[in-house]
Order: sequence, then structure tokens, then C-alpha cells
Amino acid sequence: MDISGTMTTTPAHPSTDAGPGRRRGLGRRLGTLLGAGVLAAGAAVATASPASALTHSEAAGQLRAAGISISSSGGCSDQGTPTCTSLTGVRQATISGAITLKNASGCALNVTGGTEVGHAGGTYSHGNGYKLDFSLSSCLTSYVQNTFTYVGTRGDGAALYRAGSGNEYAKEGNHWDVTYYNCGGC
Repeated sequence: MDISGTMTTTPAHPSTDAGPGRRRGLGRRLGTLLGAGVLAAGAAVATASPASALTHSEAAGQLRAAGISISSSGGCSDQGTPTCTSLTGVRQATISGAITLKNASGCALNVTGGTEVGHAGGTYSHGNGYKLDFSLSSCLTSYVQNTFTYVGTRGDGAALYRAGSGNEYAKEGNHWDVTYYNCGGC
């Protein structure tokens, strides 16, 4: 392909310069070029790191600036300690979703769980940066139950509510477990 985007070919053999052989040769070359482009694009996607993953300091700074507190039973932020509340590796969309929740609900929010070890695994998990836990409060509970759609219970018995954005709010024993698939309309 030249700089203008026009496909140019050079026959591999003089005998492929004309007739049906040329068409097959061009088709093979075009198929090879297209296949290489798809493979290159796929490789770029497959090897790309999550550009939206934040450090603990970045995420905590954004939450605090929005008036959202962070606490842990261990008084720490070490990702490798289950009693800490770590935000290391949390997705930007998750933090933006928490800020959207704060602004929409008008409730005081307190994050009690992030990416630290000790949570269940899975694609859309705490460890992969998709979930935050929030302390129970009458304000937050009322907002979730009166604003979002009740969709049943999870396998663990937690009542599950879904926002119009698709984000999910599960009322676990002593906290709300929120899955942020996106920022919730930020």
C-alpha cells in the first residue's frame, strides 16, 4: 500500500502478471496483508496494560476531593492485607462511579473495601478494580432502594439492585458491594 492508501502490487513471478493466476496472487497478498493487520491490532489490544488503573494515592485523592472518606479495620492501605482498604489498581471508571453516586445521592459515603486481598475473584471483582464496598447508612440504603431496580438476590443471598447504567449494588451484611461496569453517567 502506498502513502495515499492505494494498494500497489509487484508480481512475485512474471507468470502471475496476467490472467487468473494474478488474481489469486493478489488475493493471497491482500489476505496476508489484512491478516497481518488484524493480528497486529489484536496483539496491541491483548498486550495493552490497563491505562485506567490508578495508584492508591491517585484514587484516594480523587475520592477525598469529592468528600468521600476511606476507612479500614486495620487502619492501613496495603493491598496484600485483607484488613486494609487498598485502592491500588482500581479503575478510573470505578472511582468516577463512586463520585457520581456521591453527587447523585447527596449521601456521605465511606469506602471500606477496594482492591485488597480477601474478596472473591472473577472478571468484575475487587481485585480487578471494578468494585468498592461502602459502609451502610440509611441515606445510601434509601437512595439505592428507591432509585435503582431490584433484580433479585445473588447466590450469596445479597439483595441486588441495578442502576440504569448497568452498575450493580448488592446489600451485603454490613456494607454495600458495588460493581462499576462504567462511571454511571459521569
